[in-house]
Amino acid sequence: MRNRDAEQSGGTAAAGVIYLVATPLGNLEDITLRALRILGEVSLIACEDTRRTGRLLQHFRISKPLVSCHDHNEARRATELAERAAAGESIALVSDAGTPLIADPGYRVVQAAIDRGVRVVPVPGPSAAVAALSVSGLPSHDFAFKGFLPSKGAKRRAAIRSLERSDSSTVFYEAPHRILAAVADTCELLGGSRRIAIARELTKLHEEVLRGPAATVFESLSCRPSQKGEFVLVIGPRDDRKAALGEDGSGSTTATPSSAPDA
Repeated sequence: MRNRDAEQSGGTAAAGVIYLVATPLGNLEDITLRALRILGEVSLIACEDTRRTGRLLQHFRISKPLVSCHDHNEARRATELAERAAAGESIALVSDAGTPLIADPGYRVVQAAIDRGVRVVPVPGPSAAVAALSVSGLPSHDFAFKGFLPSKGAKRRAAIRSLERSDSSTVFYEAPHRILAAVADTCELLGGSRRIAIARELTKLHEEVLRGPAATVFESLSCRPSQKGEFVLVIGPRDDRKAALGEDGSGSTTATPSSAPDA
């Protein structure tokens, strides 16, 4: 059901709104029909990299003014975008890939908009964290997303060590030149038997998911001459089989009867 309070009854983007528009991780077919409509109707699109978003828009034959909004200028740009929306403009905020604000810029923009009474409307779509969790084979009913692991070794190790007694799956983003060290730290600090999953290049040509004990995944990765692509690391809970079924291992705490079969 369309939110009539957020979009005009005629189906066009409303004035005085900032839309948070999710864009494909890689496969352009993953963009939603609503996202295409909003991008084609707003008066302005704010994006991390105008060149990258420009290529996306060109593919779908959308022509709109673009302004940059990235880590280095977001504090200044947030006020500008919120004031333009408050004055009646419709603005779409996108990141390079996936859902804005999820380990991407946009938080300051949303806060500035809320402070000025501007409506902020989500246009949902792809998220690398959720996509990786869904195919990880690890419990997904209770999870935490922690963004990027710290780049410094000591802080990264502390972040991983904090999961020693975690009963939830934990999702991290990691850079290709640090992923092997992150898995090595997981083996050392949480044990080589701790189950993990690594998703690489999700939705792209070379998509790959490695699953299993941390030691096994580390061995697979270390055999490669280099690590390439964008990585998501999912670390399972201390006893993921038990966590997936329920505390007593029977499934009684998470299983619910289905009211009807899927159509």
